[in-house]
Amino acid sequence: MMKKIIFLAFAFLVFYSCNNSDENTMYVKGTIDGLKKGTLFLQKEIDSLLVTVDSIQLNGTSDFLLTAKIESPEIYYLNLGKSDKTITFFGEKDTINIHTKLDQFDFKAKISGSENQDLLDGYTEMIRKFNNKNLDFIKEDLEAQISGSQDSIILIGNKQKRLLRTKYLYTVNFAINNASYEVAPYIALTEINVANIQFLDTINKSLTPEIKASKYGKQLNEAIIKLKENKIN
Repeated sequence: MMKKIIFLAFAFLVFYSCNNSDENTMYVKGTIDGLKKGTLFLQKEIDSLLVTVDSIQLNGTSDFLLTAKIESPEIYYLNLGKSDKTITFFGEKDTINIHTKLDQFDFKAKISGSENQDLLDGYTEMIRKFNNKNLDFIKEDLEAQISGSQDSIILIGNKQKRLLRTKYLYTVNFAINNASYEVAPYIALTEINVANIQFLDTINKSLTPEIKASKYGKQLNEAIIKLKENKIN
């Protein structure tokens, strides 16, 4: 009976909140199967510091609802207190749904409601394939080192270089093809080496005016300006 009351109260809270929202509010709601008691923290980075924007104590329920004011889509963190478990996701205005299990908190989380997150998931899956291929090359290189085959070592090294370039080109094309989403400048900032200023500049020029005015759009532009100034000096 008590569980039913808790569930109904939670459902009412979600309904009431979502129907009394404003356009700058993000609602993060979901379920953590297996969690009966604990504290969840909704966090984001402000000036390189991780700041808690909302939190909730759960006792007797695995359902949660957290809120935050948001100006433009950006990365948020759902942290389970007193543990190293953190779910990283692209937050957006409106409602983000997160469903996971306590024992697989940050590995099996299913996130919906964010277009940027969907794009980021697709990108991450492709990068995982590149990384797995590189692991295969590392294994081959170790075998070549053991056998002492210099020709094989050189051949594998060249394959790794081509793979790295292909990976970078994929990242650049991904950002350009998604220039109307905040994930584009975010990928540029986090995945492209600062030495490749040409790639960063190309992505920056492809961004739509709205994305250039977003948090990561501004950060990308500022980073490019600083890189160019340092290059001149």
